[in-house]
Amino acid sequence: MSAPIAPRRVSFDWSRTPLHWIPGEPTATHVINVLHLLLPAGERWFVKVFKEGLPLVRDPELLADVKGFMGQEATHSVQHAYVLDHLATQRLDTADFTRYVDFLFERLLGERPPLNAPLPAREWLRFRLAVVAAIEQFTAVLGDWILAADGLDAAGADEVMLDLLRWHGAEEVEHRAVAFDMYQHCGGTGAARYARRLAAMAVTAPVMLYLWVWGTAYLIHHDPQLAGRARYSLAEHNRAVRKGLLPAWKDLGAAIPRYFRRSYHPSQEGSLSRAVAYLRSSPAAGTAA
Repeated sequence: MSAPIAPRRVSFDWSRTPLHWIPGEPTATHVINVLHLLLPAGERWFVKVFKEGLPLVRDPELLADVKGFMGQEATHSVQHAYVLDHLATQRLDTADFTRYVDFLFERLLGERPPLNAPLPAREWLRFRLAVVAAIEQFTAVLGDWILAADGLDAAGADEVMLDLLRWHGAEEVEHRAVAFDMYQHCGGTGAARYARRLAAMAVTAPVMLYLWVWGTAYLIHHDPQLAGRARYSLAEHNRAVRKGLLPAWKDLGAAIPRYFRRSYHPSQEGSLSRAVAYLRSSPAAGTAA
């Protein structure tokens, strides 16, 4: 039997973390920093959607996993919000961007369908659960990547930021199947459930790509140390990929057709043993209550 999923009450000291926490690599730094722009609002939204779905859960083991997932995601949201505060102290204000992220999750994907669309409440909840499952497909892939990203260590990346990212990534691998199982449990049966899963991924993947490119461009443009001298460059991004500082496009893209397989289950993603090993050695998680 697997260990229960539970939040770890971690804390991080950002006082010595530089703005470019990957030395000499502003593009790679800010590509990863987009996580801090998206996750505070996004993971609060995960918790809200799952709270709406809790009355539909009839399996006690799944219910325990869902509650553990909610606790972990709430903690992730808080810790990434602290990084936004740290960026603000370094004169990189992200409020103009996060305002749009808040609108996306709170209004467009809120408790009621946007534009008063005539969708039954149960169907709208099922679609949003499917979106959470699609996003969690990518967070599991990213989590497994960051745990093995030796290029970041070789580049001298800030140890506190690496611990935050690897603690978070390890928990994403740890709970990689919960959102999918929640959707399968609450999403109805048969062809309609499968079609909704595909539709949610078809919407989620391009929106995530757009937000990531836009977020990176925003951070580079507003970086006070770059003073407007740089723009987001795909060539610079690809150079960072070759150096092992960012995940490869093909690895991210390959996660989509895997998810489209009717027989797919997220337990096939990543290395759980590597994630558990990191959680045992993480400076923050090791001292967490």
